[in-house]
Amino acid sequence: MKKEREQENTNKKSKLKIIPLGGLEQIGMNITAFEYEDSIIVVDCGISFPDDDMLGIDLVIPDITYLRDNIDKVKGFFITHGHEDHIGAIPYVLKEINVPIYATKLTIGIIDHKLKEHDMLKKVKRKVVKYGQHINLGCFRVEFIKTNHSIQDAAALAIYSPAGIVVHTGDFKVDYTPVFGDAIDLQRFGEIGKKGVLALLCDSTNAERKGFTMSEKTVGKTLDKIFDDHKNQRIIIATFASNVDRVQQIINSANKYGRKVAIEGRSMVNIISIASELGYLSLPDNILIEADQLRNYPDEQTVIITTGSQGESMAALSRMASGMHRKVSIKPNDTIVFSSSPIPGNEKSVTGVINELMRKGAEVIFQDVHVSGHACQEDIKLIYSLVNPKYAIPVHGEYKHLVAQAKIAEELGMDKDHIKILSSGDVLEIDEDGAEVTGHVHVGNVFVDGLGVGDVGNIVLRDRQHLAEDGIIIVVMTLESGSGQVLAGPDIVSRGFVYVRNSESLMDEAKTVLDNTMEYCMEHNITDWGKIKTEVKDALGDFVWKETKRRPMIMPIIMEV
Repeated sequence: MKKEREQENTNKKSKLKIIPLGGLEQIGMNITAFEYEDSIIVVDCGISFPDDDMLGIDLVIPDITYLRDNIDKVKGFFITHGHEDHIGAIPYVLKEINVPIYATKLTIGIIDHKLKEHDMLKKVKRKVVKYGQHINLGCFRVEFIKTNHSIQDAAALAIYSPAGIVVHTGDFKVDYTPVFGDAIDLQRFGEIGKKGVLALLCDSTNAERKGFTMSEKTVGKTLDKIFDDHKNQRIIIATFASNVDRVQQIINSANKYGRKVAIEGRSMVNIISIASELGYLSLPDNILIEADQLRNYPDEQTVIITTGSQGESMAALSRMASGMHRKVSIKPNDTIVFSSSPIPGNEKSVTGVINELMRKGAEVIFQDVHVSGHACQEDIKLIYSLVNPKYAIPVHGEYKHLVAQAKIAEELGMDKDHIKILSSGDVLEIDEDGAEVTGHVHVGNVFVDGLGVGDVGNIVLRDRQHLAEDGIIIVVMTLESGSGQVLAGPDIVSRGFVYVRNSESLMDEAKTVLDNTMEYCMEHNITDWGKIKTEVKDALGDFVWKETKRRPMIMPIIMEV
């Protein structure tokens, strides 16, 4: 009897639910919910940047309908590091789900700056967490573990739940000689591995690349060599604003070779001021100058650190390349260094900017001045060997990256059934006895356009696409109220369809088609506006297609007098 009762109690034990709400099958928009009974904690809350077909969209944030529907269960957000694809959506999401945020010092510093811009600093509770500290929330206990990445204060999370321990690496690399702070705490990964880890969610970005990721310090040597080889030229270096260690190394080289440093690009200025305030960046006295002061120094005594290494059209370097920058213009003697590699999808923009700079006579260096912030295959193997998880859940990457990591786990002897490649929205229920996708929650993209959040959807984008491809024809007419007689028009106005002055005969024929259509409507006593509009659209659409093989948007406007 006692045995049966015990059996019953163990059967009642719930499973842990792991629900990625974004960040899988794409680079960016990382957000994952962990749910156990009446507790939900969320790891990261990032944005992704719009694809080419998202016309006019500024950024994309995750759809958090699931969290909104379960708001009473949500206890807090744990943030692994301060990159946009992990923190960018916080101001938007926390307007609806105001729960505390837990992160390391620099990460909270960058989040604070974002919240301040959105006037939310007083409304949101933030807590700075140290490595090794444990936070208890609901059914969960979360520990922050030191890792290395291309921004300081990156952390992995050990999530202790009643169903077992889950380790989430965040974005990481193994760097034994970091520029700032300590190396990754491999010892702690090993200790947690010994306790028995249920699942490992590991960064997949570089899972296709063989070998180890090089140390950030190696870039310092390359930079020194560039400064040494170009003593008589002005040097402009483009890198990610958030790569504080890279900025530190550029400043070190500049100081060594007696150059002043100007910072260009809003995000770069913001991050550098936050990092130096919090002690993550050491600046020699009087090394920084304003861009306006560059003219006071000879070119060979200056270096400019700028944003725009990804070819973004509005970033400082792109504006310099196109001659639109107010303070810096490219000279034939300049040396420009791309200290980053193009994010997948940005190659074309980056090449465009490089070509533009070379046309202006500048020398462009874009090889070997970057090391990745993500783990390559051997580093991933090291983490797997230390953590020794029962289940592998590859995260952070496109589908091909997730598959590449699954192969690594298999090579290390993991059972194929224990490797779970998920899609955003999948609900993975997991415990010691098994891991199964048991359902799917609503996920998707919410578009931010200017001040509007979510007011531009797929239908608006489809219209924008339509307008971009074929243009618009507006048909304006005035009808007499009551009788429905045509008093004026129909007149045609077009934009983005054909150049009207060169296509007068086409427009005249189109006008004839409209006149005939309106006559037909009058003869058949069609006075309903909806029907008139449909007749106009159909007749004009057929005519235009026959003449031009184009389908512009046709918009009839009827006024009544």
